[in-house]
Amino acid sequence: MAPQAEPSYARGATQPPLIEQTLGAFFDDMAARVPEREALVSVHQQRRYTYRQLQAEANRLASALLGLGLKPGERVGIWSHNNAEWVLMQLATAKVGLVLVNINPAYRTSEVEYALNKVGCVALVTMPRFKTSDYIGMLRELAPEWASQPPGQLSADKLPGLKHAIWIDVPGEGADQPGFQRFSELLAAGDAQDPRVPHVAKLLHNTDPINIQFTSGTTGFPKGATLTHRNILNNGFFIGECMKLTPEDRLCIPVPMYHCFGMVLGTLACLTHGSTIVFPNDGFDPLLTLQAVQAERCTALHGVPTMFIAELDHPRFAEFDLSSLRTGIMAGTACPIEVMRRVVDRMFLSQITIAYGMTETSPVSCQSSTETPLEKRVTTVGTVQPHLEIKIVDPDSGQTVPRGERGEFCTRGYSVMHGYWGDEARTREAIDAEGWMHTGDLATMDAEGYVNIVGRIKDMVIRGGENVYPREIEEFLYSHPQVQDVQVVGVPDAKFGEELCAWVVAKPGQSLSEDDIRAFCKGRIAHYKVPRYIRFVAEFPMTVTGKIQKFKIREAMIEELGVSEQKTA
Repeated sequence: MAPQAEPSYARGATQPPLIEQTLGAFFDDMAARVPEREALVSVHQQRRYTYRQLQAEANRLASALLGLGLKPGERVGIWSHNNAEWVLMQLATAKVGLVLVNINPAYRTSEVEYALNKVGCVALVTMPRFKTSDYIGMLRELAPEWASQPPGQLSADKLPGLKHAIWIDVPGEGADQPGFQRFSELLAAGDAQDPRVPHVAKLLHNTDPINIQFTSGTTGFPKGATLTHRNILNNGFFIGECMKLTPEDRLCIPVPMYHCFGMVLGTLACLTHGSTIVFPNDGFDPLLTLQAVQAERCTALHGVPTMFIAELDHPRFAEFDLSSLRTGIMAGTACPIEVMRRVVDRMFLSQITIAYGMTETSPVSCQSSTETPLEKRVTTVGTVQPHLEIKIVDPDSGQTVPRGERGEFCTRGYSVMHGYWGDEARTREAIDAEGWMHTGDLATMDAEGYVNIVGRIKDMVIRGGENVYPREIEEFLYSHPQVQDVQVVGVPDAKFGEELCAWVVAKPGQSLSEDDIRAFCKGRIAHYKVPRYIRFVAEFPMTVTGKIQKFKIREAMIEELGVSEQKTA
């Protein structure tokens, strides 16, 4: 009789122990250990901070936030690309128990209104504009009342809970904004020695919520995944351990801070190891990333595969000395094997690691290490992280499947979120009675415990590292007065991994064009949610019971476009 295959279950190492401090307390200890080390370099802002300086500025900002009358547990939104202000907000809010709410800079009016109201943000920090996005303009559209109101006393019908709006300024530049306070003025109002900051800090627990990140929802509205100090501080630490980070390392972070990728795999991996954070720019630019790696002698680099491809294929790539690089993380979406080989060979990233996870699990559950053989690094997402358990189960029976068989990836341990903000029902759907987070991802585990993500149970599309749920786009397009029915699917794409495709049935007697649909989306939903391909059809492929067969729509588009599924890690 053949031996029974082991079950697809693994438990991570239990050493070193978990950090049981709050983020603020841990950061203060690190600042005491490496006070003169560089903590943060924001290249595009030409700003540098040692750990001691970053600590003083974070304390000053924490004091200023208390000065606004904000109290532990209240929610403060940040709507911005990468900058020093973002890191200061991350640290200052943590120090005084405020919950930082990450808002995607691609959000438009309807999305930001929903997010701010869903979690009841009392204050919002925003950049004024970025490229074609006018953030202050969008807020004025939502809250025209602010134009005649003093800062800190805001009141608007559509944003009833929001009292403070702060814009990230360059001191001394640009006209004042009615209703808004300048970030530089807010910071100047704080006192780095304010005794209230340590007093409040002593009352905090590491299991308190500290961060809310929105993830697209299958039911049409984003869900606010709520994470604690313990969640993200430990995850950041063990991610850095996999990369073997030390105070000598300098990590270039072109990935966004509003994602876990930037703020946990990036800043918290650095801050828990005394390493240096390097922002090459506010938004991703391949040339500026290459320049920053060379100029700052970065030893580590993060990115989604699309970013690494853009850097490798840049016409000036050969000009740059990248020999300081050794490690980093590629994550966000599966990596084509060929890309991984080029990154190792041409960017000196011999110790680059692959990470896998989801926002709801802080995010990383599995990661390869610097020692993982290249073959495993390009075909798997590594093994279980310390202090976590993972298993792969039959989606129907819930039984753990034998190794090598596919099933749903589940994880349990310190990393599992506090829950979805204000949504007990959806929290219970995601986390079972035994504490297992059901990810909706299909995976296999091999004999050595390496995990491979092979697909998704849920109908999610990952476009360039952004998670998009077709249902959300469908709900939005249904609101078009001439649309009778719509189905959205993901189709393979060489650059972004997947692109969105909408099949639209117009109402009888109505003529609709692709341009009509795109114009309807413009300025109302994020650019990455606007379908790349739009087709008008009379009906959808159905089962005999009337269930729409999305896989057939996808297959038809793959054939029409002549694209193919990529072999991925």
